[in-house]
Amino acid sequence: MEWFAKNIEKLISFVNYIRNFNQNKFMEHKLLLLGDEAIAQGAIDAGLSGIYAYPGTPSTEITEYVQRSKEAHEKNISSEWSANEKTAMETALGMSYAGKRAMACMKHVGLNVAADPFINSAITGAHGGLIVVSADDPSMHSSQNEQDSRFYGKFAMIPILEPSNQQEAYDMVNYGFNFSEKMKIPVLLRITTRLAHSRAGVKRNISKEQNKGGLHDNLKQFILLPAIARKQYKDLLNKQSEFEKASEESSFNKYIAGEDKKLGIIACGIANNYLMENYPDRKVPYPVLKICQYPVPKKIIEKIYDECDEILVLEDGYPLVEELLKGLLGKGKKIKGRLDGTIPRDGELNPNIVATALGKDFTKGKEIPEFIAGRPPSLCRGCSHNDTFLALNEAMSDYSKGRVFSDIGCYTLSALKPLESINSCVDMGASITMAIGAADAGMIPAVATIGDSTFTHSGITGLLDAVNNKSPITILILDNLTTAMTGGQKSSAFGKIEDICLGVGVEKEHIHIIKPLIKYHEGNVKIIKEELAYKGVSVIIPRRECVQTLNKRMRAKHKIKTVSL
Repeated sequence: MEWFAKNIEKLISFVNYIRNFNQNKFMEHKLLLLGDEAIAQGAIDAGLSGIYAYPGTPSTEITEYVQRSKEAHEKNISSEWSANEKTAMETALGMSYAGKRAMACMKHVGLNVAADPFINSAITGAHGGLIVVSADDPSMHSSQNEQDSRFYGKFAMIPILEPSNQQEAYDMVNYGFNFSEKMKIPVLLRITTRLAHSRAGVKRNISKEQNKGGLHDNLKQFILLPAIARKQYKDLLNKQSEFEKASEESSFNKYIAGEDKKLGIIACGIANNYLMENYPDRKVPYPVLKICQYPVPKKIIEKIYDECDEILVLEDGYPLVEELLKGLLGKGKKIKGRLDGTIPRDGELNPNIVATALGKDFTKGKEIPEFIAGRPPSLCRGCSHNDTFLALNEAMSDYSKGRVFSDIGCYTLSALKPLESINSCVDMGASITMAIGAADAGMIPAVATIGDSTFTHSGITGLLDAVNNKSPITILILDNLTTAMTGGQKSSAFGKIEDICLGVGVEKEHIHIIKPLIKYHEGNVKIIKEELAYKGVSVIIPRRECVQTLNKRMRAKHKIKTVSL
């Protein structure tokens, strides 16, 4: 016993050595991960305590990976879905306030919803490391627009990280948390669809313990009264030179010399991969500046500008760097990119577009034969929304067209044939408020269709406006008991819709629950017609479980084949 007492510290050191040795051996094996999954695993390994998000393609898999992770469960990492991106951002900020590492995840249009706390978090600063992941969607694969989240980061004046591959996505999370805590600032991690949803081998680092937590020394840091905010805004401005210095010295920003100075190439994020795909030996004859950390490294940009006759800017998104170059360097050498038409102004960047900009040949696939018709997306076979809109179409047949305002969800597909039921889809929650405005303009009746998850995301406040205004609108809250469009995540509305409507002030006799099935079609049409005639706010809740989540649930329970209704 005496020997153990004298050598206890040596024994502890030996045990730690063996543990780290084994972990290092384990980390030598690569994991085949999506970009989203690499970010999630990077966060777990970097000491994450909480991840907050609202599902939205292409960001959804980040949170889902954490929720499925046995390691995350063992570490008690918080990973519940939030009602919307604003609440996710604010919850992550609260965890940072308490000294722990937090991440908020969303797609680019979700950052619009979170913009208020996101912009202000640059003024409050961070305590525990805080990373905001925004997944942009060039070419609008599943989105309303192509916006580039780097502009939000620049607007907020915070550091931005933009990985060029899955390994960098993983590594940047640990770097981002460290940098966030060092500079007391949130960090924006911007990715795009192609990186989010493609796989590559990722080598892990040694997993870190979570922060112990604790309050910041300055308990007024997060109180944005004007007197405090003015001081902290000056602090943010003073940090800009340190952010720029970090970008100049960052290993993620790299200048690669080239012999042919006729052209200098600036490749941002995943655009660097598209460039390298045009050079299989990865030897580009021109000087290349790879930018993956912002603010832009001005000194290195000046170097490539001074050395080369022309500059080509490759970026997957808006021409942010191209515009900055023209502002920084003024008129002089030609700067090519999206603004001058060398790269198409819209759409996702790809290796063939880069090849064309470089004057290189590329392999082009065969044209799709004319006799092969395009196949637009459609509602699933057995989807409850189909029966809902069939009933709505019949109920609306006595009125002029163009009266149905809709929202973001699977049901947006009712805009297409054969249903052609809806007339708008702008942003989350806009159906109810647009219907209010149309009714105020004399379009009576006006109808709003909104999903259960979208209702709790952004529809409740619109319903409150409708009740306060006594608007003559009929609202269909399509309740399929899940967040279906993004894969069946838990809906914040589950089991609460009627109570919310009553609490907001909708009259009980004008709240109806119907079952969208063909056998109830006539009764459903009758209820909708009656409420269309009512000169006030009415809510109809077509309720039937999403056929996809029903299939999953039944297969898990009974191991049976797919169900169709």
